[in-house]
Amino acid sequence: MRLHHDKHHQAYVDKANTALAGSTLESRPVKEVLTRLSDLPEGSRTAVHNNAGGHANHTLFWQIMTPGVAGEPVGPLADAISSTFGSFETFKENLTAAAINRFGSGWAWLVHDGSGLAVVSTANQDSPLTAGSTPLLGLDVWEHAYYLKYQNRRAEYVAAWWHVVNWDEVARQFGVL
Repeated sequence: MRLHHDKHHQAYVDKANTALAGSTLESRPVKEVLTRLSDLPEGSRTAVHNNAGGHANHTLFWQIMTPGVAGEPVGPLADAISSTFGSFETFKENLTAAAINRFGSGWAWLVHDGSGLAVVSTANQDSPLTAGSTPLLGLDVWEHAYYLKYQNRRAEYVAAWWHVVNWDEVARQFGVL
């Protein structure tokens, strides 16, 4: 994960900053940048979309993980998950399937789409923010996230990832909606 954080994530930050240099969104928060891509010159939109998306996605990814915290959410987040998906286990199955079945590189997400919770998957560094959803939990399924330890065994990586989800942080994200 150190290589993932220090090299891959840093590259997204550096490239996003370069693509935003001199624009009206240069000093704006990344969430705002991703919701206002149309304000940018057409020639820089793709670079900003990809790299600011990578930065936003990875920032959440690091925030919602912590070592040795296996478990389940509690409180209002747990209630919302049960209400939406029927149970935590069904939610976990849905997110796991979204992660494992993502063709190529991308992400599996728990989002709030404006009307409630949903599990979605996005390609590459696409962020749910650009679709108007609020990401609460994101699982990186790019090969760079798992290949050094798990090689091509994405399902093993996803199963292991569930043991480091920081449900307190995901609940905090949910609580600010």
